[in-house]
Amino acid sequence: MTSRRLFFKNSLALGLTHNVLGKPFDSEPVDYAAKAREIHKTAILFDGHNDLPWQLREQGQIDFQKVDLATKQSLPYQTDIPRMRQGGLNAQFWSVYIPGKHPNPLRTVLEQIDIVHRMIQRYPNDFEQAFTAADVRRIAKSGKCASMIGVEGGVAIENDLSMLRILYSLGTRYMTLTHNQTLDWADAATDKPKNDGLSPFGVRVVKEMNRLGMLVDISHVSVSTMSDVLDSSKAPVIASHSSAFALCPHPRNINDDILRRLRTNGGLVMINFFSSFIVPGAAAKVAAKQADIQKTTNDKTEVKKQLEAWLATQPELFGTIHTVVEHIEHVARVAGVDHVGLGSDFDGINRWPKGLDSVADFPKITEELLRRGHSETNVRKILGENALRVLAQAEKVARQMQSEIKPEIDPPVTVDTDH
Repeated sequence: MTSRRLFFKNSLALGLTHNVLGKPFDSEPVDYAAKAREIHKTAILFDGHNDLPWQLREQGQIDFQKVDLATKQSLPYQTDIPRMRQGGLNAQFWSVYIPGKHPNPLRTVLEQIDIVHRMIQRYPNDFEQAFTAADVRRIAKSGKCASMIGVEGGVAIENDLSMLRILYSLGTRYMTLTHNQTLDWADAATDKPKNDGLSPFGVRVVKEMNRLGMLVDISHVSVSTMSDVLDSSKAPVIASHSSAFALCPHPRNINDDILRRLRTNGGLVMINFFSSFIVPGAAAKVAAKQADIQKTTNDKTEVKKQLEAWLATQPELFGTIHTVVEHIEHVARVAGVDHVGLGSDFDGINRWPKGLDSVADFPKITEELLRRGHSETNVRKILGENALRVLAQAEKVARQMQSEIKPEIDPPVTVDTDH
């Protein structure tokens, strides 16, 4: 097949409407920035992962007094209401994160859920909590940001399915099964395995999440865990903030075999903006430089200062908007355009692509997708329609399962007492 015919075949597969130079096949050149702005006026932009609750907690600013989200903030914050409106962000999964080895996992997650609830109460004209896909559409149409909660780290349930149900009742609509540490019941991507994927209890967690209507998130888990989830789940699964392993071979990313299985499952990969997950070799180079600096000083502040000074001379380690779009396009080619979205990881990353500095910059991705010839229909899918489809399908599976299956109840733990 000639390269010209191959290009047109790939163009049709991706829903492209423009040639390789970015010119429409059958019309005059387009002002892509203006068209992107028009699309964002009516599209639903649904970001899969934002760590603002943890960022606020880490900065000791959980009362919204010193940090008023109604005004534009400076770094380390990448999220506030003015920039959300500038970027057209009208649906968000707020991540409530918990490190895998935290001493009080459930309490810490509940504190962050409280931050999300109070944020919504503090800014009622800008946020409203959403529980269903229909809620997201209604709230976004009203001009507010539809706010859902995603728990990042299954350690939060403390090996207890009743805790999973409590989290769901508080608004949690996805749970990332692990963070960076392997759990008793699920192996992580960046830790030693215990279970070769999911343990029998891990399978029960997945099934109970299906029954509740809580999306199973396979970001951070090992390939074996991803495979076991896809074997076990009756509902579409998501990777809320991961990128393409084929372009950046980092264990946090999703390989092509899993991408093809996600197409069958109906699931979704939401592309992460963290530079180490989109630029091949970046993570190893940064780690090596940090190790070299640590040979000369044990002062963490000094290590950070020297590392940042070095990074300022290494722009290629950050990537650009083009890098992010290349990951979007790869997932679209392998899994299909119905199975890719955006999961920025804003306020949870310390290096991001040049030009994607905050939630204000989402339209730049839309502009680049249009410039590369992606149709408006497919752009809308990537921005949020795919996420809404997955969420609605998970709700449908839950309704069916709830009519057939009772909640899994673990036997109570017997505790010896003196009364």
